[in-house]
Amino acid sequence: MNKINIMGLNFPLLTYQGCLDLFAEWIAGREAHQVCIANVHTTVTCLTDSELRDINNRSLITMDGMPLSWYANLVHNAGLKDRVCGPELMLRCLDAGRDKGWKHFFLGGKETVLLDLVAKMQDRFPGVDIVGWHSPPFRALSEAEDQQLVDLINQYQPDFLWVGLGAPKQEKWIAAHLSRVHVPVQLGVGAAFDFHSGHVARAPDWMQKIGMEWFYRMMQDRRLIKRYLATNPVFFGLLVRDYVLSRFKKLA
Repeated sequence: MNKINIMGLNFPLLTYQGCLDLFAEWIAGREAHQVCIANVHTTVTCLTDSELRDINNRSLITMDGMPLSWYANLVHNAGLKDRVCGPELMLRCLDAGRDKGWKHFFLGGKETVLLDLVAKMQDRFPGVDIVGWHSPPFRALSEAEDQQLVDLINQYQPDFLWVGLGAPKQEKWIAAHLSRVHVPVQLGVGAAFDFHSGHVARAPDWMQKIGMEWFYRMMQDRRLIKRYLATNPVFFGLLVRDYVLSRFKKLA
């Protein structure tokens, strides 16, 4: 699988169908794997968070944000036509899994969000096999509670564990439990639960295509302003730097 480096993260050049094919192989093999859905925020965070960077580089990483695809094309001439974003990947897995017997477990978010998520996904994808869900408390779990959660997930034997705890908490949780949670495909999908449950409106398609989904989300939730102002300028500054350097290398 061809990979390119974006600010210290080794991204494979993926498509949605390529992911589905790979997941089918993982499910057949029954070995646990982690998938990290990386956007601008997590990519920049990895510059200073070595633990998160190592987790991403040990996992399968997808380019969630359009700016990452721009970087890949401008700096590496990758020729990408699309990204592989978490919310869309989740929908495609739920849909494709109906014919394959894939089983899903949702972890994270409020109980009301999860109940609406399950209802909407069952209505949208008749026959989808959602075997369980759990809303953990907003605090650190005790050792006993943590083991109970692991046992609960393993009891249902899902093929996919969808984790919506927010980044980087969800990535670190999956990595810490990967050897104990016996699920072939484990993914952190951030706000996907809120989007697909109908609790939060997603940006229009045209905003997603021009890489402005972050702005739409920021206008919805002002708590995100600090995050985006801290990471977006860093990303685009490094993008310009690396693009210029790549041009000079070609001229040399």
